[in-house]
Amino acid sequence: MLRAISTYVYVKQRLHPGLLDALVRGGAEAIEIFGARGHFDYTDRQQVREIANWFRSTGVAFNSLHAPMFSDYEWGRAGDPPVNLVDTEKRRRIESTDEIKRALEVAEQAPFRFLVQHIGNGGEGFDPHKFEHALGAIEHLRAFAKPLGITLLLENIPNEIATPERLVELLRAGHFTDVGCCFDFGHAHVMSNVAEAFGTMKPHIRSTHVHDNKKDRDAHLYPGEGTIDWDEAMALLRSAPHVPPLLFEIEGEGQEQAPIPGKMAEAFKRLGGGGAGNSGLVFRKGAASAAPHQAKQGNGFSR
Repeated sequence: MLRAISTYVYVKQRLHPGLLDALVRGGAEAIEIFGARGHFDYTDRQQVREIANWFRSTGVAFNSLHAPMFSDYEWGRAGDPPVNLVDTEKRRRIESTDEIKRALEVAEQAPFRFLVQHIGNGGEGFDPHKFEHALGAIEHLRAFAKPLGITLLLENIPNEIATPERLVELLRAGHFTDVGCCFDFGHAHVMSNVAEAFGTMKPHIRSTHVHDNKKDRDAHLYPGEGTIDWDEAMALLRSAPHVPPLLFEIEGEGQEQAPIPGKMAEAFKRLGGGGAGNSGLVFRKGAASAAPHQAKQGNGFSR
């Protein structure tokens, strides 16, 4: 099983090759880049070129880009609305689509496999109009992404329009056979339960977000620091037909930078993410980590 991690663990810092090197030291064989402009400015040709050169020189796989959640550099703190494909205002839906297309253009210099996309924001309510907006946005983005060699993946997040059931309904209603899903273990744990959510999305899962919580908030802890049953979770992951990667999406705020590769390596080892023959698991449901995680969710939005 491919070991991977999101650069979200370093999201408060500008992304540079030294940070990517640290993730490889921690055992990552593939990377997801988190598309936040203050971290990775996908409109900055110099930064994109720097990161593209790193991928070319190392041979590490650029698995995925997480679509932007904000168009500014400060996570909306300056007053800009979030990127939202199902916003009630048409103008904002168009602006959101355009922002995501700007991120997709990274592939012209740094090819990647998947774009991980949210439908709605955290806590977003459902109504039929938003469902229609989602169908239109997915159709538009998949058409834009296809010539770039990118597959669009929809992520389950804590709201009423991106539940596992609704995501599968979107794929079926739009006949989107070339669109898949990114299964987020932590979000599934908060919203319902991992096994049920995974079973719903299983045929469509092409990538993952692996993190833990205590079912009280979207904390993005290392596996074993919350209450997910990781024996069960890993058995489920190994049963997925598309063989998705074991991709950590960990909250880095409050962590010292130096220990991150060591904590990654420990977590990969305990989850048995080193290959098909690596099936022995150490984490148990509710097990505490040796080094308590200090991260706090700082922006109120699911990742």
